[in-house]
Amino acid sequence: MSNPVKVADKPFEEEVEADNSYFVCTCGLSTNLPFCNGSHKGTDYMPIKYTATKSKKVFFCGCAKTSNYPLCDGSHSH
Repeated sequence: MSNPVKVADKPFEEEVEADNSYFVCTCGLSTNLPFCNGSHKGTDYMPIKYTATKSKKVFFCGCAKTSNYPLCDGSHSH
């Protein structure tokens, strides 16, 4: 799989629900960012699966610099 593509200078703030899985875009082509819509087909990219352990607000990385993909670690600020 290729490294995630930068799609934003800041994270995507999203509400997630406990025990639900979310597929986060890595190709930057999705029209439903930060989530995958299948636009990666025909590329070397694959979405990253994120499963929420509890219902809460999370921040998905947009800058592709995080060391904890798909979650933001603040790397966009450096």
